[in-house]
Amino acid sequence: MSQKRIVVVGGGAAGFFGAISAGNYFPEAEVTILEKNRTVLNKVRISGGGRCNVTHACFDNKKLAKFYPRGGNFLRPLFNQFNAEDTVQWFENLGVKLKEEADGRMFPVTDHSETIASCLEEQTRKLKIRVQTSAGVKSLIIAEGKVTGLELLSGEKLSADNVLITTGGNPQASGYDWLSSLGHGILSPVPSLFTFNVPGSVFVQLAGVSVPEATARIAGRKLSQSGALLITHWGFSGPAILKLSAWAARELAEMDYKFSLLINWLGETSENEAKETIAQVKKDHPKKLIASNPLFNLPSRLWKLLCSVSEIEDNLRWIDISNKQGNKLTENLINCQHNVNGKSTFKEEFVTCGGIDLNEINPQTMESKLISGLYFAGEVVDIDAVTGGFNFQAAWTTGFVAGKNMALSLSSSVS
Repeated sequence: MSQKRIVVVGGGAAGFFGAISAGNYFPEAEVTILEKNRTVLNKVRISGGGRCNVTHACFDNKKLAKFYPRGGNFLRPLFNQFNAEDTVQWFENLGVKLKEEADGRMFPVTDHSETIASCLEEQTRKLKIRVQTSAGVKSLIIAEGKVTGLELLSGEKLSADNVLITTGGNPQASGYDWLSSLGHGILSPVPSLFTFNVPGSVFVQLAGVSVPEATARIAGRKLSQSGALLITHWGFSGPAILKLSAWAARELAEMDYKFSLLINWLGETSENEAKETIAQVKKDHPKKLIASNPLFNLPSRLWKLLCSVSEIEDNLRWIDISNKQGNKLTENLINCQHNVNGKSTFKEEFVTCGGIDLNEINPQTMESKLISGLYFAGEVVDIDAVTGGFNFQAAWTTGFVAGKNMALSLSSSVS
């Protein structure tokens, strides 16, 4: 009987992991990775500021699934097959130790993404997996509802018993044309994980200032997220903003990234609680200068600017503050309004929301429900997460499961 062939389209994290998984479960198969660019594992190499945030130290599958704005429920049964703990063990078994940082993110102890890329490439060499670059795919060859091969942009045709698509999150809908032509539904791709631009805002003069716990929400919508918030030269960033951009990715795209952002600089502190604190300070320290003595542990520069936009001058004491000024200060602390106009890319993680409709994929095997022998993994499907290593974990999980099931389906057919 002729050798079984598995072709993986896409030389990124999910593609390599899928190919390696297939090679481990069915070593007799011929496994090939096709990458349209000249180099592979590009996102692995540049993510996390060149350190590669491999996964997150969340080892409870139910909790782990909650970090995915899209695809969390789909991933839960997949995490039973391969989760964050398995990722740590997988790399450790190959001599790559990971370390956990204070916020739960996990990186190689070397702090170099090349450690991860080299590990993956070494495994493909050991398993004799062929990696072909500059090999863009034009179309799949389907016969009687089953994939039988692929045609490359060069005109070359390859036969295949199973095909795994891991072409990543394409920011342009046209990038999915060759897949939608197969009958698969595509959820229109839009950016996720980005920072907010507030051109002309007086707050950008505080670039570099951060607060450890703020709440950011979109005016008029039930969309809010809490966490650290960073003021940048162009607007706002930090976990609170990035999480909000992920959970509200579709809504913000519909708004063309023009909306009113409300920031509670005090996190979960309510308006009444803020008023009570201010009233107590006014009573206990009536002669203290307001702008020179920050409250709520806020950075002094931020406090001073909040006082300024509340029309509180530098020489004003608590005893002299008017009700109007006090109310305005409270409003700027709890509901500080900013006009967002545009977004900027978060350089440590590049993520797209959208892709292949999950309803058309088997949640146990990652095989297409429409075409036999066709599998999907990684960002090409409608799964995306907040920042922190969760997007890579989805790539490892879906790649592992797809590769394993491709291998098992073929090995059982020859046994």
